[in-house]
This record gives sequence, C-alpha cells and structure tokens, in this order.
Amino acid sequence: MEETINIDNRRDFGLWAIEVAKQIVSDQGFGPARAARDGTEDQARTAGNALGQAITQALMEVYDGLLSGKSE
Repeated sequence: MEETINIDNRRDFGLWAIEVAKQIVSDQGFGPARAARDGTEDQARTAGNALGQAITQALMEVYDGLLSGKSE
C-alpha cells in the first residue's frame, strides 16, 4: 500500500529523499556488491541497472507528484 506524502518545503523533500534512498539501498544495494565480488561483468551490469532503475523510478514519482499539484 502506497501512502501519500505532502512535501511543502525543502526540509520535507530532504527527509523524503533520505528515506527513499535508504529503502532503495536496502532493496537494491546488495545486488551490485555481490555481483562485484562473485559475479561476472554482465551480472554487475544487470545489478547496476536495477539500482539505477529504482533511483529513476523514485525521482519520476516525486516529479509526477509535483506536476499533479500544478494547475493547468
């Protein structure tokens, strides 16, 4: 279940960014580390791409939220 967060100022955005970064590293951070230690170059690339996709997805989520708050 997703929850809605109101970001009204820079501090709120900073706190959101920190929490999202923690979640992304928790979910995706082990893959690149394991691939770098034990895997092939392709596995490292795949794990890195998954991490990058998670970051991109989080940024797009906040961007979409900013757009939905603007009147057209």
